[in-house]
Amino acid sequence: MDVDAVKRQFGIIGNSEKLNRAVETACIVAGTDLSVLITGETGVGKESFSKIIHFLSKRKNKVFVSVNCGAIPEGTIDSELFGHEKGAFTGAVDSRKGYFEEALGGSIFLDEVGEMPLQTQVKLLRVLENSEIFHVGSSKSKKIDVRVIAATNVNLLQEINNGNFREDLYYRLNTVQIVIPPLRDRDDDISTLFLKFSTDFATKYNVSPIRLTDDAKQLLKQYQFPGNVRQLKNIVEQISAIEQSKVIKADVLEKYIPTNEQILPSRMNINRNVSAEFEVLYKMIIELRHNEQVFKNILFDIINNSLSVKDLASKYSDAFRSSYQIDDENVKKIKYIK
Repeated sequence: MDVDAVKRQFGIIGNSEKLNRAVETACIVAGTDLSVLITGETGVGKESFSKIIHFLSKRKNKVFVSVNCGAIPEGTIDSELFGHEKGAFTGAVDSRKGYFEEALGGSIFLDEVGEMPLQTQVKLLRVLENSEIFHVGSSKSKKIDVRVIAATNVNLLQEINNGNFREDLYYRLNTVQIVIPPLRDRDDDISTLFLKFSTDFATKYNVSPIRLTDDAKQLLKQYQFPGNVRQLKNIVEQISAIEQSKVIKADVLEKYIPTNEQILPSRMNINRNVSAEFEVLYKMIIELRHNEQVFKNILFDIINNSLSVKDLASKYSDAFRSSYQIDDENVKKIKYIK
């Protein structure tokens, strides 16, 4: 097995140890029919790994179906996945196959499986245990032969504790787990990716490829990339299309990095040997980053009001509890940062 050849074939760029291990695992498991759970943050390229598993398997000449579970409304997801019978619900004028039947003999990739409703999780568990589905509106089962590959960007064990994901389904999906590292854990790959995207977009826009000055390279390396490889690609495309100068300095690059993320605690000049209390706060802030107003308020209080961790946890306790499941006892344990 040539890991580098596989990466070239599937457009995976980088040479970090964690990334290579993930590719190697995908190659090994491809030769089996085991269900696979791919985990990693948004934008790390989970679908590319699902394609490695399918196209290096014995099912490679069969259909590969990719489904974003989070994009399907709860009221229609059962029909979309498993099909329905005529008259099963208003608007069901004909019988219809679902994605599992479309993938017969091949593989189905269930992206964002953590967003799947509980009632649908029960039906997916039946597929994994008995290789059968039921059309919506039918009591007759249908046997299917489909390899299931799932992916998620959420912590499913935490979702199990929260009552949002079935434990038995988790262990059925997680026969083999492949963890895709975030871009911030692949420092040495950032420059390689930037060069690849810069070259691609130079060809697309018929311009010279952009390149970074040393200070811009350092800024890019320090950035946390919450959107991972997808975000880096978008940044490179924007700069390639807009900037007249093809030598990009740090002050120019900063225009393309979202302001509220530039001042994340991990980007501040803080000693990395910070207290455990600060680590708790940092994790909670990361969980809240998509709640833009709360996020901005917290950062304002950190920077301008110098509120302690305890004060912040108290002030935003409701938001913290809902996003991070922090209880009253843990709030009381949080101490001041010295």
